[in-house]
Amino acid sequence: MHPASRDLQTLLDSYTSSGKERGLQLAVYKDGRLVVDLCSGIANVETGEKVTSDTLFPVFSVSKGIAATIVHRLVARGLLTYDEPLATWWPEFGCLGKEGITLADVLSHSAGMQNIPAGTKWEDLGDWAGMCRRLAESSPAFLPGTAVEYHAITFGWLVGEPACRVTGMDFPTLLQREICEPLGLSELFIGHARPWTLPIALLEEEGGPVDVPDPDAPRSIPIWLLPLAKMMNHPDAQRACMPASSGLATARAVARHYAALLPGGVDGVQLLSDTALDHVVTKHSPRLAPEVETAFGLGYHAETITGTAGQSIRSFGHGGHGGAKGFADIESRLAISLTKNTLNAEPYAQEIVDAVRAALG
Repeated sequence: MHPASRDLQTLLDSYTSSGKERGLQLAVYKDGRLVVDLCSGIANVETGEKVTSDTLFPVFSVSKGIAATIVHRLVARGLLTYDEPLATWWPEFGCLGKEGITLADVLSHSAGMQNIPAGTKWEDLGDWAGMCRRLAESSPAFLPGTAVEYHAITFGWLVGEPACRVTGMDFPTLLQREICEPLGLSELFIGHARPWTLPIALLEEEGGPVDVPDPDAPRSIPIWLLPLAKMMNHPDAQRACMPASSGLATARAVARHYAALLPGGVDGVQLLSDTALDHVVTKHSPRLAPEVETAFGLGYHAETITGTAGQSIRSFGHGGHGGAKGFADIESRLAISLTKNTLNAEPYAQEIVDAVRAALG
């Protein structure tokens, strides 16, 4: 492990001992090697079980980055194309104003399909075919390609269904074939039918019922799903295949995924070519007007940060509700993941990431 691990462990322990966080995992790859693999605190406040490096955490939208990588690998093999309409592979989708929605529109959150369809119930979310049918029977909320609205949950089915159709595989099988098997991962799940063999952290989140006008109106995150911690503590949600939001992972698995996207990869495995990576991390949506602001490349958040020596570093990845993180800094060849079970809007997660970058970047 890197010499900075001791200081980073002290930092994690300071958050969990003070009560700012309950349980944390931090994993970092540098130049394709795992150099930090730390944990701190309590995984389950009801049982007192401690966090280990093998504890699975619900990571919410960190899942989107994993789903995007699967799609990019299929594009690289010519099975999918960014600028083709989804209806090319999913004919039922091509109606009601959705005829021209492309894979790039969905990956860049500009498809106008961000809302969970009206009438959807909690139990419907685990029905892949049913949710795809509901989306195919829906109309976009705005003219596709003209605006950016975060597709918080629908993203998973919108990118996942074309991938499943062109491969003939369900999404959990695609995850195994495209990510887990090449990287030797056994700590990353999006949809899981078998008994769990690893412990799952219990999420904690403040907040009660939300009072809003017209609570039944279509929204990207329906009111009946809140608080999200309660949803993802439920075994049915943990087993549901929602590639935008239901992933379970260790920080080590997420960091390894991002390390394998960087030039040179990890242990001889590079998930995307350097050219493909450059393309998907560029902030763009092909049809968006130049004045429309976006933080997205194709499936990943993309930003340029300033390194410790003042240089520009391209960073890409995806965060999750409550502070989970998974991303990579290209020029400094860092892949970082943080998992946590206290869901909060405080800057603690970013403070930890900043400390990693200062020590290793």
